[in-house]
Amino acid sequence: MRYFPTWFDLQQIRVVLAMCATFDLHLEQLDVKTAFLHGDLEEEIYMLQPEGFEEQGKENLVCRLNKSLYGLKQTPRCWYKRFDSFIMSLGYNGLNADPCAYCKRFGNNDFIVLLLYVDDMLVSGPNKDRIQELKAQLAREFEMKDLGPKKQDSRDANSSRQK
Repeated sequence: MRYFPTWFDLQQIRVVLAMCATFDLHLEQLDVKTAFLHGDLEEEIYMLQPEGFEEQGKENLVCRLNKSLYGLKQTPRCWYKRFDSFIMSLGYNGLNADPCAYCKRFGNNDFIVLLLYVDDMLVSGPNKDRIQELKAQLAREFEMKDLGPKKQDSRDANSSRQK
């Protein structure tokens, strides 16, 4: 079985941060709660009955896992495959340079770049409404924590100065 990291290369974050600074893009951060419990196992895995949950008279039986659990070697891969399948169904394309970086174009100068780092995401783009739409789609599929803007958006700072 082949394992690989479920996070983007640091070079990708440098590129996205440079794009945000250069083109004044919005940058938001998200966290997937219990991400590793969303993965679907591809093989049969059994475990001993958890302590305190043994069934009387059947202590020698084992449990078959239906979903991935924290601590399994397969868990990061299961989570990544589930996330990848979902984000691709929304029309995002994985970048050839990095399997944890995604992009979707909506037209001229309108796009979203998403970077996945295990269970955290950075989302950037010029259109805040499109980012909000993506966040809503993600929240319908996974239990999410919206950590908000990664930094103060310079457009917001400029508009508050003008008041």
